[in-house]
Amino acid sequence: MGGGTLLIPLLTIFLGFEQQLSQGINLLTFLVMAVFSLMIHSRNGLIATKNIFWIILGGVIFAIGGSLLATVIPSGILRRCFGAFLSLLAIGEFIKAFKKKKA
Repeated sequence: MGGGTLLIPLLTIFLGFEQQLSQGINLLTFLVMAVFSLMIHSRNGLIATKNIFWIILGGVIFAIGGSLLATVIPSGILRRCFGAFLSLLAIGEFIKAFKKKKA
């Protein structure tokens, strides 16, 4: 769970941005943070390089595919899918917290 779970709803609900634009802005902010995180983790020797090519390849392919798909899906459907994703994420976090408390 990251900042996009807050940023995207804030941009769409309160500022009236289209879902695609909100997701694009979220990706741009994520890229900036990812570069800094990568530099810090690399300096601390926390980057595992085994099979990294396949991870990067899969990430690039699915990122391109997802962004192309997002341009053809209507904003309303994208918004509902993202809302369903957030709802499932919230339910999963609730269950996980309940299990920890119980144990």
